[in-house]
Amino acid sequence: MSATPAKLYVPQDSAAVAVGANEVAIRLQNAVLASGKNATVLRNSSRGLFWLEPLLEVQTPQGRLGFGPVAPEAVQSLVDAGVLDLESNPSALEKALTHPLCQGWVEKIPYLAKQERLTFARMGITQPLSLSDYEAHGGWVGLRQALALTPEAIVQQVTDSGLRGRGGAAFPAGIKWKTVLGASATTGSSHPTQKYIVCNADEGDSGTYSDRMTMEGDPYLLIEGMVIAGIAVGATQGYVYIRSEYPDAVQQFEQAIQLARVAGFLGPNLLGSGKAFELEVRMAAGAYVCGEETALLESLEGKRGIVRAKPPLPAIEGLWGLPTVINNVITLASVPIILAKGAEFYKNYGMGRSRGTLPFQLAGNIKNGGLVEKAFGLTLRELVFEFGGGTASGRPVKAIQVGGPLGAYVPESQWDTPLDYETYAAFGGVVGHGGVVVHDDRANLADLARYAMAFCALESCGKCTPCRIGSTRGEEILVRLQRTNDPQGKTQDVKLLRDLCDTMLNGSLCAMGGMTPYPVLSALNHYPEDFGLTA
Repeated sequence: MSATPAKLYVPQDSAAVAVGANEVAIRLQNAVLASGKNATVLRNSSRGLFWLEPLLEVQTPQGRLGFGPVAPEAVQSLVDAGVLDLESNPSALEKALTHPLCQGWVEKIPYLAKQERLTFARMGITQPLSLSDYEAHGGWVGLRQALALTPEAIVQQVTDSGLRGRGGAAFPAGIKWKTVLGASATTGSSHPTQKYIVCNADEGDSGTYSDRMTMEGDPYLLIEGMVIAGIAVGATQGYVYIRSEYPDAVQQFEQAIQLARVAGFLGPNLLGSGKAFELEVRMAAGAYVCGEETALLESLEGKRGIVRAKPPLPAIEGLWGLPTVINNVITLASVPIILAKGAEFYKNYGMGRSRGTLPFQLAGNIKNGGLVEKAFGLTLRELVFEFGGGTASGRPVKAIQVGGPLGAYVPESQWDTPLDYETYAAFGGVVGHGGVVVHDDRANLADLARYAMAFCALESCGKCTPCRIGSTRGEEILVRLQRTNDPQGKTQDVKLLRDLCDTMLNGSLCAMGGMTPYPVLSALNHYPEDFGLTA
């Protein structure tokens, strides 16, 4: 037997599980037992190269060798190719390299090698619930740094880094934290110093999964970011509001909280510092509008998720009327590296006012779908063609929706525009949560525009008239626009639709109604032929 056990890694990410990763792991384990060899099957997080899932990684003296996508039926052929011997028998490598599923050295796969992984640096490398794995790969360094700083100094680090909210609104995180730090917390509470950290993990945008991957694959990173936020603003209680459609993330994160608490990273005496922070998971309500921060707070308080009018801002009167930091998963998960390596390190990535990196998520009709973490400033063309490989259908790309179901459809004339918050806002686009959904030349943009209005009508909380009524009337106009062949009628409907969109943009209480016109107007402006209009 080999003194060093062979290590075989199979992801436990739910996307990998959906395409057979559990069965692959079971068959590998059975093969190990049958062979009597010194090997172990470990469940790691996912690299996010979803077109290769399940991706089997085998440890060798030269690094990890990747095989994928591995169907359960292919396991025996991999065993026959010597994957159980790669750690101890260098001569087995030559045969393994010729296997049809061999992708070469994982770290050198171009899709991965060309990325700038800061937030997702551990993804695919570690076992998600292993505290020793997390610490061995840089975990808790940021927290220890934070414990040695004043709250004001922590907030200044986050401010200087240029970190902005990764949930879509892109509001500067440091300003929000500074407001909560300085807020009085006496209103309506028997606990005059109570403040809260709330993580918005209600990831509902189409084509997005970076939040889910983080909670399933690197949960201690989010825990560390939330604890740092609590120390920074004087909050001792945190809540993670997780999308109800993410049962695996809920289970994984709850386990991570328990293990972190036992190890002293949560609780009344953080690492012996005398500072306290507790964390709880709350299952979301299953409504898209609860991704809006004030509707989320209503839901968290046990009420129906209805948008609140602002002011007051949640930073002043948030959860149960008390000062509250509300940040997205990726925002909070970006904090540990800022504290560990400094604001300047993080700020050196990106462009303009968009600093750092964003995990872009490729989905839709895409050949190589998956997660790409890059600094702001790359283009949609680079993302979709250099990383994504074009469409899965092999047909030409017609439109790319960026920023979720309420994001604009971006035409080819704008695919070379740098992905940057301000640059995209200038032409009516949004970077949002980094979701990128690709459509080929068979897509009908009139149908997609109508879907946007129907989606808004379905998901609206109903509080404000522009969103509640506007979306319903908008869908009716779009149906009529598609059905009529009368040029004059079409002209009148287009004018009415544009007026309606203007009302929704400027009169809605939140982004639910305020952003629904983005996909509608972009489809109308760039693909008029799909509406039966002349360009």
